[in-house]
Amino acid sequence: MLPARPFSALLLATFSMSVSAAPVSSAELKPATRDRAALAAEFKWDFAPIYPSWEAWETALGELGAQMDAFPALRGTLKNGPAALLEAYRRFDAIGQLQYRVFRYPALQRDTDTRDQAVAARLQRVQALFARFGTATAWFTPELLAVPEAEVRAWIDATPELAPYRFPLLDTYRQQAHVLDEKGEQLLSYATRFNETPRSVYTELSTSDLKFPAITLSDGREITLTPGAYQHLLATHPVQADRARAFAAHLGAYTATKNTYAAIYRGVLERGWFLARARNHPTTLHRALDGDAIPVEVYTTLVDTVRAGAAPLRRYLRLRQKLLGLAEYHLYDGQLPLLTDTTVWPYRPARDLVLASVAPLGAEYQTKLGELLSGGRLDVYENEGKRSGAYSAGVYGVGPYVLLNYNDTRDAVFTLAHEMGHAMHTRLSDETQPFATSSYTIFVAEVASTINERLLLEHLLARTTDPRERFLLLQHAIDTIVGTFYTQVIFADFERRAHARVEAGEPVTAEVLDELYGGLLTEYYGDAVTLDAPYRSTWTRIPHFYNSPYYVYQYATCFASSAQLFHAMFTGPEADRPAAVERYLRLLRSGGDDYPMEQLRQAGVDLSRRETIQAVIDQMDDLVTRLEAEAARLPAPPAGG
Repeated sequence: MLPARPFSALLLATFSMSVSAAPVSSAELKPATRDRAALAAEFKWDFAPIYPSWEAWETALGELGAQMDAFPALRGTLKNGPAALLEAYRRFDAIGQLQYRVFRYPALQRDTDTRDQAVAARLQRVQALFARFGTATAWFTPELLAVPEAEVRAWIDATPELAPYRFPLLDTYRQQAHVLDEKGEQLLSYATRFNETPRSVYTELSTSDLKFPAITLSDGREITLTPGAYQHLLATHPVQADRARAFAAHLGAYTATKNTYAAIYRGVLERGWFLARARNHPTTLHRALDGDAIPVEVYTTLVDTVRAGAAPLRRYLRLRQKLLGLAEYHLYDGQLPLLTDTTVWPYRPARDLVLASVAPLGAEYQTKLGELLSGGRLDVYENEGKRSGAYSAGVYGVGPYVLLNYNDTRDAVFTLAHEMGHAMHTRLSDETQPFATSSYTIFVAEVASTINERLLLEHLLARTTDPRERFLLLQHAIDTIVGTFYTQVIFADFERRAHARVEAGEPVTAEVLDELYGGLLTEYYGDAVTLDAPYRSTWTRIPHFYNSPYYVYQYATCFASSAQLFHAMFTGPEADRPAAVERYLRLLRSGGDDYPMEQLRQAGVDLSRRETIQAVIDQMDDLVTRLEAEAARLPAPPAGG
């Protein structure tokens, strides 16, 4: 265990969010080409702020290796007093900041074209170097913990220069029961690269090697079902039979090798159980939450409350079936808008909308967001070989980089707002905090993104009195709860049960995972959905299961947090709102300077209370009621189906 921001933190500092697509029509559309070289520079990342060239990167890689090689010379010095401890942490900071640049430079370029094996090889060199450093510094935490905590506290109190390290230092003592001796830490460090194998295999199988199928629609058009094209079809195509055919073909690309996916996922589960036992945790869930001092009850209360609160979700799905005029309702019908809509949302106007929507957070926030949107920090459109989805990735000392696969839909605008929330969280944290406490936890990461989505929603609602447009926006608000809250909890429930099987020594096969996932769909959706058998295998295509176990529940907890914060800032007592905004901005600036539960409490949210979770379920129920009322007021029946 290293003092701060290990390689795993770099990986977890990438925040992604999957969002459904929405309708488009003719207008200023995204570029027709998927050739990256043909895309304008304004739509692509500029890597020069990190390094001007691969030659400069090679020099930095060599410098990083030299600093890493020199660090073990500090072994045996930590007991010598505050000056020695300060020297160690400052040198580790220098290494950590260089790690960000050296890692992100190839990692970001890898995601623009996952087929580029030269870039992949460079990334592997970085990973190997990081792993070697982990082994070479296995002595650090055991040696630190050999110094009595009271003595270290006295050093911190007497040495102002150690103040930035107070929280990470004392947090190391909190986790002392899970730190091994030097030999044990060294042994675990040897597995660092191996531990990344399931993630790497999943990425190669699902991105580099996966061949997406083509289908012919009922109107004679042929479409290749890349992730972006597939989501676009589900959200725009009115013929249910075509959506069914697309669903079967797209998911079939994954399930054709589902035994392989099951083997990969079993590796993820067994890795988690090994590491939990190695570090003296009773379960993988305890290990996953302990790093941020999250009580296990927060996870279990979330899952249990949401599973018991599925009635508004089912009511919404039944309403969708009625409004769409469908004899049966399937999950592949879930992205179709309830009203026909010919609106196109080109990127440049969408960028301006997102910028305007954050005005309630103040001029400074808006100005800084505008700087990020001005070019070079967003990779906007889909291209051949590009990673699917969207994320924001920080580079300390440089700033955030945002990946999109923008497709000119309404939901693409909300995805842009979402990712820019992450980007601003990163920027404000890095500008305010010293490196040692600049990295905020995943547990608070989705607060800023979902606040930005809510601001965009309210901005768009304020711009229109058109009942159809308001209906569509209201539907979007409900769909956000479905995707960010209910769906993520289903995923979290699946993860907890899958990990429990390995912990109990039970088999994990493709058939077992199908049964587990299918059973959860029945528990949450009930009879509101016709559950097609292939949907039982959806676990094959959920990247978070393979890339970041026990991550997705935090979408739901963050959504509950952002709902409460938004209420305090903009709908609570007017006299209290400015202070609530300042508390929120302070949360964004606080980085990782405290435990996330405490950071949220200071901002006004207590996730240990069941009522905080239930409030989102009640909000969903109210929104569905309002949607029913709006549907009754429409001058003509909604089109669709």
